[in-house]
Amino acid sequence: MTVIDIPGSKSVTARALFLAAAAEGTTTLLGPLVSDDTEGFAEGLAALGYEVRREPGAWHIEGRPDGPGADTAEVYCRDGATTARFLPTLVAAGRGTYRFDASAQMRGRPLGPLSTALRTLGVDLRHLEKEGHHPLAVHAHGVKGGALTLDAGQSSQYLTALLMLGPLTAEGLDITVTDLVSEPYVEITLAMMRAFGAEIAQDGRTYRVAPTGYRARTYGIEPDASTASYFFAAAALEPGRSVTVPGLGTGALQGDLAFVDVLRRMGADVEITGTGTTVRSTGTLRGLTVNMRDISDTMPTLAAIAPFADGPVRIEDVANTRVKECDRLDACAENLRRLGITVRTGPDWIEIHPGTPAGPVEIATHGDHRIVMSFAVTALRTPGITFDDPGCVKKTFPDFHRVFDAFVHTP
Repeated sequence: MTVIDIPGSKSVTARALFLAAAAEGTTTLLGPLVSDDTEGFAEGLAALGYEVRREPGAWHIEGRPDGPGADTAEVYCRDGATTARFLPTLVAAGRGTYRFDASAQMRGRPLGPLSTALRTLGVDLRHLEKEGHHPLAVHAHGVKGGALTLDAGQSSQYLTALLMLGPLTAEGLDITVTDLVSEPYVEITLAMMRAFGAEIAQDGRTYRVAPTGYRARTYGIEPDASTASYFFAAAALEPGRSVTVPGLGTGALQGDLAFVDVLRRMGADVEITGTGTTVRSTGTLRGLTVNMRDISDTMPTLAAIAPFADGPVRIEDVANTRVKECDRLDACAENLRRLGITVRTGPDWIEIHPGTPAGPVEIATHGDHRIVMSFAVTALRTPGITFDDPGCVKKTFPDFHRVFDAFVHTP
C-alpha cells in the first residue's frame, strides 16, 4: 500500500485567508496549500495592506476587522477564481478605492451574479471593460447589510463570498438562494465561518448571517480532496494497486471526497476511517450513470478513467464545468476523441464509451490544471500521452508530476 501526503486544500486555504484577514487578532494557518492560486491570494492581501508572514508549513495573518490597511490598491488576481471573487467582496466592508484585474483566462470567467448581489447591498462596484467580468473597481464605504436573492447556479463561490461578508456588515445578511451548484463547498464555508466565531442560521435555501465579526485562531488546513482524486482514480484503475491519503477521513470538510463513493460503485474497494481514506483496485471498473453536480471538479478525473470501464460512463448535471478554467466538458470530450474513444455530449452531460485509448497523443490542456492531472491517470494505461502545457499544474499542485511519477513507480 502506498501512502500519499496530498498538499493542503485550495478551497480551505482560500477561505481561511479571507477569514483570517477579517478576524480580530493574529491567525496561524497550518499546512496551507502553496501554489499559484494561494500565493496570488496572499499577495493580494498584502497589496491591500494586510500583514501576511509566510514560513514553511505555516502562514500568519494579522487580521483587520475594519478592512484593508491601504485606502487605495491595485490587485492582480492571476488565474485564481477564489482570489478574483473573494477579495473584491472582502474590501467592500472597508473604506477605500480598489482595482482588481486578472489573467485572460480569469477575465473570461463569469462574475455577474456576485456583482449584482453586492450592488444590491449598496456596494459601488464597477466593471471597467466587460460587464460581469474583470477588471473591476470597488469604491468601498462599508456594507450595511440586509436581504438579497442570489442565483448561485454557475458557481457556489458567489454564495461563499457573500456568506463570509455577512459578519462584517453592520446589520447582518439574509441570503435566499434560487439555484445552487457544488453545495458541499458551501458546507465547507459554513463550518469554517463558525470555527472563526460566526453565527449562521439556515432555513432551507435562506441563510441568515449575524454581524458578529470573526475571531482569530490557529487553523489546520486539510489535504485537498480534489487533488487526491487523481491518486484514488489511479489506484482504482491499476490492478493490484492501493493508495491511502491520510488526513482525509470521516470528518473531512470537503465534499469532493465523495468521489471515492463513485469509485466504489464502479467496483473499487474503498475504506474511509477517522484518519484517512484508502482505495484499492479489484481489477474491475463498471460503467455507471452518475450525477456529479456536487463534486463537479472531479468530473475530469472520472472522464479520464471512463474508457477502461466495462460499460458506458454517463456523467450528468455538470453544466457549471463549462465555465471553469476552460470548458472542461468539451475539453474532456475533445481529448478522449483524440485518443480514439467514442464520446457523446450535451449541455450538461457527457457519455463515454468503453475503448482502448491509443497514443501517441498530445493532450490539449487549455491551460487547465485539472485536465493535465486527470489525463495523467489515463496515461498509466496509454503510452505516448504528452501535454501541451504540463506546467499549468502550478495553479494547485506545482510538484504534481514528480509526486505522481513517484507514486506510479512505487511497487
